[in-house]
Amino acid sequence: MARPSKYPPELRERAVRMVLESRVDYPHEAAAIRSIAAKLGITSTESVRKWVRQAEIDGGVRAGKTSEELAEIKALKRENAELRRANEILKSASAFFAAELDRPNRY
Repeated sequence: MARPSKYPPELRERAVRMVLESRVDYPHEAAAIRSIAAKLGITSTESVRKWVRQAEIDGGVRAGKTSEELAEIKALKRENAELRRANEILKSASAFFAAELDRPNRY
């Protein structure tokens, strides 16, 4: 299971908004990300870059899987794993009971 985020969603949204609004003030996007991450006390500029990319995808500016699609895929994978475990349990139980039926009675 993934660890909870170190940064609250409000801070993420603020950082993304600031980067998107200040792109014109910096020579390139990486400089804007570095500056804003430092201003907001975010230690990893890579985190901010990922947040910006995901916001662009969610906004339809960039191609990729949206946050909703990623959440749905994650939920489906979890459900798939649970169903596989249930199938294994049922296979084991059916093999156990089939073996019980094949045994001769002692009485």
